[in-house]
Amino acid sequence: MPIYMKKSILDDLLSGLSDKNMRFSDLRKLVLNFGFVERTKGGHHVFSKTGIVEIINMQPGNDGKAKAYQVKQVRGLVIKHKLHREE
Repeated sequence: MPIYMKKSILDDLLSGLSDKNMRFSDLRKLVLNFGFVERTKGGHHVFSKTGIVEIINMQPGNDGKAKAYQVKQVRGLVIKHKLHREE
């Protein structure tokens, strides 16, 4: 994924203005770029990262978009653990 695209997705995530319109695939790529490891079980994608206690459990919506509460969950972890400053 090009860096400019990743920054745009990160900017959208941090702004909180696109929670209902973020594509699941974009959010998934962003989480993976932050170093999370993914495992899937059925339609659920569970992400974990060494040094972070919380896990991220996401499931794509029928329209291919991420669910707004999951976008908020990811934003909270990114801000709490200052992951956006590692980029």
